[in-house]
Amino acid sequence: MDTSTAKKRVLLIDDEARVRTSLKMVLEPSYDIFQAADAQEGLDMFRKEGPDLVLLDVILPGTDGLAVLQTLRLESKMTPVIMLTGTKSVKTAVDAMKLGAADYLSKPFDVEELRIVVDRALNSFALEREVKQLRAQVVQRYAFHNLIGKSQGMQEIYAKIEQVSDSRTTVLITGESGTGKELVAKALHYNSSRRERPFIALNCAALPETLIESELFGHEKGSFTDATARRVGQFELAHTGTLFLDEIGDLSPMTQAKLLRVLQEREFTRIGGVQSIKVDVRIVAATNKNLDELVRKGQFREDLYYRINVIALYLPPLRERGEDVPLLAKHFLAKRVEEEKRAHIEFGKDALELLTRYPWPGNVREMENIIEQAFIWSQSAPQITPEHLPTILKNDSRSSSLRDDTLAGRMSLEKAVMEFEREIILDALKRTSYVQTHAANLLGISRRMLKYRMDTLGIGRPENAPSQEPEPIVQE
Repeated sequence: MDTSTAKKRVLLIDDEARVRTSLKMVLEPSYDIFQAADAQEGLDMFRKEGPDLVLLDVILPGTDGLAVLQTLRLESKMTPVIMLTGTKSVKTAVDAMKLGAADYLSKPFDVEELRIVVDRALNSFALEREVKQLRAQVVQRYAFHNLIGKSQGMQEIYAKIEQVSDSRTTVLITGESGTGKELVAKALHYNSSRRERPFIALNCAALPETLIESELFGHEKGSFTDATARRVGQFELAHTGTLFLDEIGDLSPMTQAKLLRVLQEREFTRIGGVQSIKVDVRIVAATNKNLDELVRKGQFREDLYYRINVIALYLPPLRERGEDVPLLAKHFLAKRVEEEKRAHIEFGKDALELLTRYPWPGNVREMENIIEQAFIWSQSAPQITPEHLPTILKNDSRSSSLRDDTLAGRMSLEKAVMEFEREIILDALKRTSYVQTHAANLLGISRRMLKYRMDTLGIGRPENAPSQEPEPIVQE
C-alpha cells in the first residue's frame, strides 16, 4: 500500500451510537473510520487496526476513558488521543491532557473545530515521529563504534568515549587539524544521556574577536551599533546539551576570562544585559595547538586550561595509523557510491598501497577530499588505480627519494617530513593561484593553520599572486 496517499485511520471509542455516527459523517470523507462502543472493544480494535489517531469518550460503561487512555499511552506513545467530553467533565478532560492526551473536544461538537483539532493532532504527531526518527538516525550515525579505525590509538579512543560519554565531565580533544575531533565530540554527545538535547558547535578560530563574545553569550538589543535585535548565544542554545568549542586555543585572553567564569559559576550575562542566565551545558573543547606551551608563554590561562583539561583525548594523525588507511579509504568510497547511486567500484591493490605510503598532512579530512577526487576521475571504471590519484602519485616519487635519503642517513626524519609538507603546500597554492582560503580547503585544513605552516616552512607569496583573500562569511 502506498502510505504517502493512503487515508489516515481514525478509531472512535464512544458508547453513544449517535455520537459515533455524527463523527463518522464529518470525518469519513478524509479518513478511514473504525468504531467501538466500549473500552474493551476499543482496545481490541486499537491493537488490531493500529489507527493513526483515537477519539476517546471520557465516560464509558464499565471502565472510564482515563483508564483506557493510560493503557493506550503504555502501548503506543506516538498515537495521538483526543478526548471527547460532556460539558460537566471538562476538568476530567484537562486531567487527561496531563496523562498524555493530545487535545479534547466538548460535546456538542463544532464541525469546523473538530476538523481543525483532528488535523492539528495528526500533523503534530507526524512531525514528532519524524523528529524522533531523524534523531535516532543521528544517534546511530555518531555511535562511537561507527568511528573508523582498528589501530591501537583509535581503540584507546573508543574505550575512553565509552567510559566518559555519559557524564557532564569536561573533555579536551587534541590532535592535528583534520583528525576528526568534531566527530569524537559528537560521539561523546550522542552516546550520553544528553543525546536528545542540543549539540552546538562553534569554531573559535573562524570568528573575529569582535564577534566571538556575542556568539558565545548573546547580546541585548541596542548593546552596540549593529545590535538591532536581541541575539541568543551558543551557551543558551546548548542548554541541557553539549557545547563544542573547536580551536579553543585561538580565544583571546579577555574571552578566556569570561569563559572561565561561565565554567565556574554556570551562569553568564548577555552583552548589554543585567540579568544572570543559568545554564546546564557540558563543554567539549578541541585544539590543534600545544596548550601546555601556550600556558608557559602566557598566551592561554592556566586556570582555564585545568578547567577544560579534566579528561584528555588525543587523536593521532593519520600517518601514525597506517593500518586504518585502507579502512577509511573504503569507507569514504562506499559513502560516495551510495550518495551517487553508482555501480560498485573498489580500490586496486596498487592504489591502496599508494594511499598507505602517503603521509597525509591533512589527515582524515584530506583523505576524504582525495577519495572524492578519485571517485570523479574514475568515472565508470570498475577499479580505482594510481592514475586516479594524481596528487598522491605526483608526490610518491619525491617521497621515495626523501625516504631513501632519510634511511641512508643523508637527511633527518624531521627535515624529510618538512620538505615533503612544503612541496604539498606549494602544490596546493599553485593549483589555487595562491588563494590561501582555497588552498586550505583543498588540503582539508583551516586557513589559519595553512598560514602558520607557511610561516614555519618559509613559504612566501610570489609577486604575481593575488593580493587579497576572499572575505569570510559570518552567519548571523
